[in-house]
Amino acid sequence: MDGEVLRILQEAGVADAFHAISRPMPGLRLVDADLRTMAEFRRDARVGPSGHPEASMFDQPALERVLLAAVEADPRVTVHRGAEVTAVEHRPNGVTVRWQDDTGAHRTQARAVLGCDGAGSTVRAALDIGVRDLGYTEPWLVVDVRSSRPLPMWDGVHQVCDSQRAATFMHLVGDRYRWEFRVLDTDDIEHLTSPAGVHELIAPWMRASGHDDIEIVRCVTYTFRARVAERWRERRVFLLGDAAHQTPPFIGQGLGAGLRDAHNLVWKLERVLRGDADDTLLDTYQAERERHAVKQIRAAIMVGWALTGGNGHTAALRRQVVRALCRIPAVSKAALSSTSPRLRLDGRRRPSVVGRQCPQSRTEAGWFDDRLGDGFALVTLDPQQPMPRDVTVVAVRPNDPVGRWLIRHRVRTVLVRPDKVVCATGRTWLDLEER
Repeated sequence: MDGEVLRILQEAGVADAFHAISRPMPGLRLVDADLRTMAEFRRDARVGPSGHPEASMFDQPALERVLLAAVEADPRVTVHRGAEVTAVEHRPNGVTVRWQDDTGAHRTQARAVLGCDGAGSTVRAALDIGVRDLGYTEPWLVVDVRSSRPLPMWDGVHQVCDSQRAATFMHLVGDRYRWEFRVLDTDDIEHLTSPAGVHELIAPWMRASGHDDIEIVRCVTYTFRARVAERWRERRVFLLGDAAHQTPPFIGQGLGAGLRDAHNLVWKLERVLRGDADDTLLDTYQAERERHAVKQIRAAIMVGWALTGGNGHTAALRRQVVRALCRIPAVSKAALSSTSPRLRLDGRRRPSVVGRQCPQSRTEAGWFDDRLGDGFALVTLDPQQPMPRDVTVVAVRPNDPVGRWLIRHRVRTVLVRPDKVVCATGRTWLDLEER
């Protein structure tokens, strides 16, 4: 989980609960097939520009329990467990969702439907929406274990750069550890997923730890894919997360991408349903998020090839190139960067803060986002200028973290959307208005 996405959890009111079940991730280590270190990228900063750790390790079921508890505590939300959606139908005033559970068949009328139902999305199939393949399909084995004693390994992520059996190893939190192994064409899946097969795969780590007192919590094969849905919206039905796009896991943006989707869409949908914005605002959801998601998917494919692709002389050459690149400071910085690609809101290719999240920090008075509020906000170094109505004005000083950020980017005033993305810059409010 990167800091930008953790900020979304903060807005949802569960950041403190997430911090209680997570830990900052200290960096990345590239190792060869014999687990010898090729390069190491350490992350020394504990807090990034979003006010949270730039990367955090956690066990996803623990986060799901936190989110479910928050949802069930909200009186505005009704949760139906064990329900299967069977049809999604457009209606003049919204959408009809047909579903069934142990009590029989049901029908729900909705003003909008958000299909967050995974790679095999029922909602996507109901709308007959196709997917575009970005050229990556590989089966991998994911193994989660509990260890009665800490494994004596570095606490960051280990990427095994082996053209044959590429793998990833990481300590999650507490007594939980994870391995991911590429599945080979010659593998016997039944043996590979058996306790004996798993112990054979993780044997090098167990030898290093001096014990094998572990409990296999989960052993599942997944097919990592790179795909994007052709349409993310049809009238008032939307696709989010894996229903809209799937990525290989090499830069850890699967869950985060889904949360970014929701954060981008819901403030727009709220304004349209409330009558404060035209329906065309909803078209910007895919227009903004698809380019961003595809960029991250292609980055994951490239990283995956760099770490695991090729064989023979190609693999040896790749190892030499990786070692050489790792000695370049800019490469090291890029390897640890959690900053996502900026949204293209202004059509400009040159560097700009437009399309990036406004940074935030935490003081004794609270989070900077609390000052921004839930609507549009004007963040400015010049609070004396005439201000618009219905926009929260947040004055910052030149020595504040956000003030220094404005000065560094040579702007005096920025307009921030409800999702905390900068949508315009200028010296004064009048400059913004003219844009």
